[in-house]
Amino acid sequence: MRWRRSVGDVNRVNAAVGRLTLPDAAFKTCPWEPRALVDEGLRQWLRCCGVALRDEQVIGMPSRAVDEAWHGLILCTARYAAFCEEAYGRFLHHHPDGAGPPARLVGSAPEQLRRTVVAWDLVARTGEACVLWDLDRRVGVAEPWGLSAAEVSSVEQRLGGSALPTTF
Repeated sequence: MRWRRSVGDVNRVNAAVGRLTLPDAAFKTCPWEPRALVDEGLRQWLRCCGVALRDEQVIGMPSRAVDEAWHGLILCTARYAAFCEEAYGRFLHHHPDGAGPPARLVGSAPEQLRRTVVAWDLVARTGEACVLWDLDRRVGVAEPWGLSAAEVSSVEQRLGGSALPTTF
């Protein structure tokens, strides 16, 4: 499926993410500091999820710290379900390795992470830097996830501005 640009969808998701109050419980298993940076990363990733869901794409999680915060948010079930409905119009499920959609839709972990870069390209505000790619290193995660600057740049170069790839 092709990625689509839709300002209305992006604006709706951005507004819902902006209104989302993250409870302390979201950070119960996420000890990394500064919490504000992890919070920003989680919000950026949730924004990426909006365009991915809309376009039936599966994106990857580039940060262990953000993943832990997302797990904590998911456990606040009523708040998380209400947020998903407001932001996406449906529930954003968590699909750990091997527990998600059929493999033909998911692709490899590197493909999913490349799709996250594509999603970021669609949701980033002018001049907004993405904290996701090196967040784990910045907060001191012992075994960081993420993408190198070279990997992000490679995907961005393939995007070539406004031409989005059919597949990633």
